[in-house]
Amino acid sequence: MAASTLTEVARLAGVSPATASRVLNGSARKPGPGVSERVRQAAEALGYIPNAQAQALAKSSSGLVGLIVHDIADPYFSAIARGVQEVAREQHKMVLLATTGGTPADEKEAVAAFAARRADAIVIAGSRSSRPEDAQGNAELAAELDRYCRNGGHVGVVGQAIVGAGALDGYHLVEVPNEELAAELAGKLAASHSGDFVVIGGPEGLITSDDRIRGFQSGLAAAGRPAAEVLRASFNRAGGYDAGLALAERLRNARQTEPANEGARPDLCIFAANDVMAIGATAALRAQGFRIPRDALIAGFDDIETLRDFRPGLSTVRLPLEEIGRLATLSTAGPGPDGTEGHHDDGPAVTGQVTLRRSTEWTA
Repeated sequence: MAASTLTEVARLAGVSPATASRVLNGSARKPGPGVSERVRQAAEALGYIPNAQAQALAKSSSGLVGLIVHDIADPYFSAIARGVQEVAREQHKMVLLATTGGTPADEKEAVAAFAARRADAIVIAGSRSSRPEDAQGNAELAAELDRYCRNGGHVGVVGQAIVGAGALDGYHLVEVPNEELAAELAGKLAASHSGDFVVIGGPEGLITSDDRIRGFQSGLAAAGRPAAEVLRASFNRAGGYDAGLALAERLRNARQTEPANEGARPDLCIFAANDVMAIGATAALRAQGFRIPRDALIAGFDDIETLRDFRPGLSTVRLPLEEIGRLATLSTAGPGPDGTEGHHDDGPAVTGQVTLRRSTEWTA
């Protein structure tokens, strides 16, 4: 059965299609109450479904918020998504989701798709990339965002600024102090661990990972400790698992060279640049017969919700992930009644907290 049309609704109500459109699509120009009620009754009788794009044109608002993340299955992004959803619900808007795998070229396509659907705002969460192979994608993403903002759109970006993006009206950045927090974590770990440090990070050029690695190294330096060795892997659980296998081999070789004393303090402390990498590394070590914190210590970054059920409790840096999603969405709110940008301040402050748990606590 074909869908009912606006023309059929207008004919049944005895009005023009333009009048029916004004009633059903939310135009500020509305006919009298009697006419409006007649049109609504006709639409209900015919089972008419209003056209969302026509409503967006009539209201100058689509009621849509676009959210772009690398991987919604990653607890980091799903927590941010909950914060975005909460604000959208408060604003009586719907969230459209795009997952991109983290490439700026895919993010550009998502921005273009949301812009074509007249999304009122777009929130982008995920690390920026300075890798040479992403240079063209960065340029195209920045150009697409510029086009979107010049047409009245608002963008909230989590973490770091879009590479190459200029100063745009409607562009808002929620910065996360990754480097500073990683330095604080390194200082606290160095105060209790006298052995070696190894960092498991993402591919070089992934800015979130690079910031956290740089911060951790600076924290070690401030504590008078040598720089940690850095193992590069995919910035996800699988990458952490692969790095964990390599570290297990290292621990096995060390044990063969110098058999461990029963109850001796572990010589190795691992910092994984996010929690899912730490989880993967721990799983790999466990699969090879090693235990945390008996044979090695480990810490992560983010404090994702999954850690509630992870044993031993993982030392990490706690970020208010849902609140970050809320701040990014609130930052895209348009002008308030007085004409000023309402409901937000540009550059809302995000704070984190170093949280030490069992995974870095050695007891004889």
